[in-house]
Amino acid sequence: MLVFWKENLVLLAIPKTGSTALEGALAPRASLVLRDPPEIKHAPCYRYKRFLKPLFKQVGDKDPELMAVVRNPIDWLGSWYRYRTRDDLIGQPNSTRDVSFDDFVLEYCKGTPAPFANVGSQARFLTINDGEIGAQHLFQYEQWHKVIAYLENRLDVTITLKEKNVSPKMDLILSPEVEAKLREKRAAEFHVWEMAYR
Repeated sequence: MLVFWKENLVLLAIPKTGSTALEGALAPRASLVLRDPPEIKHAPCYRYKRFLKPLFKQVGDKDPELMAVVRNPIDWLGSWYRYRTRDDLIGQPNSTRDVSFDDFVLEYCKGTPAPFANVGSQARFLTINDGEIGAQHLFQYEQWHKVIAYLENRLDVTITLKEKNVSPKMDLILSPEVEAKLREKRAAEFHVWEMAYR
């Protein structure tokens, strides 16, 4: 999470949406960088609203606007799946090395998925109250040029990104039947992504 005090903007960090690359490029420009532990770096809207918003209000009478990047749910799950095939996770409960992508997504669709498919929810990250989106500025990961253009304009800075925390490359295909189940069981994930600026 990056806080830009003068510009009244907080950049939330949804995992697997390029947040580490943005942090690498913008941390020197930020007023406050929350990078450790992961529960703080990746604090969702509801946690921000409960803990950080009152602090900012108290110390500077500020109510910063929130910005986030959201990724197509299938692509987002693919990134998590690939990330968890790493050698250092072999034998761990969250390894996907011996799991097909279809089985990973089917497990993700369950109410309480096994550790290898327990990757959170972009929709839950972004929603507050009764389903309201907590971020005023929401961008699709697939429209990365708009993310950069907005930040360069808002922060009056030129951004040069370097790849960081990238998942291993591999071709993934989700079967139509599993995709249909994902869209049915996790409709909120697609709804949030579709609501993002295009």
